[in-house]
Amino acid sequence: MTSYGPLVRRSARLGGAVLVLGTLQFVAAMIVVQLKFPGYSVTGNSISDLGGSMSPWATVFNVSVRVLGILGLLGTVLFRSAFSSKTTTHIGIAALLAADLGAVGVGVFPEGSTWPFASIHSLVTLIAFLGAGVALVFLSLAMSRDTRWQGLRFYTFLSGVVTLVALALFARGISLGIGPGGLERIIVAPILLWTVVIGIHLARLRVYAPGDSSRPTSV
Repeated sequence: MTSYGPLVRRSARLGGAVLVLGTLQFVAAMIVVQLKFPGYSVTGNSISDLGGSMSPWATVFNVSVRVLGILGLLGTVLFRSAFSSKTTTHIGIAALLAADLGAVGVGVFPEGSTWPFASIHSLVTLIAFLGAGVALVFLSLAMSRDTRWQGLRFYTFLSGVVTLVALALFARGISLGIGPGGLERIIVAPILLWTVVIGIHLARLRVYAPGDSSRPTSV
């Protein structure tokens, strides 16, 4: 049996910081654009409405989503080294990269785009949501026997499951009394919160330096 950690490469810590930055700028932009949108309802309106033609600050939102996706791609590539090389890691990272590309697509093809771009918006939104949920489930499995992620495996798994269950309900039109907008936020919230938690966690771990006597060993 191999036990990894608790050291990480400097690139992994940088990747965590990039993910946090991307998430925080998106949340800030979303809040500001919502406030600038007359009559906007967090339960009745979708998140994508903020980037639609009816949104006064649509450009701000769409640029923010693109930045979220781009920083997500960069952060995911950088923090990949914090996971051991195994099949679950490869699947999880690939799904997370797909989700990041989906986020970029949401900003490039906003809601209300003319045909055929309107259908592309729906597709990339699905990729972003589904990819993120699947990624968290597989990354939770990749955290097994890895002391670098001690205490975060169940949280990561639960976050992925909540996203996937909420997405399934959303697809079936079941809003649980909180409206489509509220349910969509339950899809997104676990993903955004997870990136912040992971970034903070990585920042607390020691950076591995060549020759360090406390490097991970097989046991």
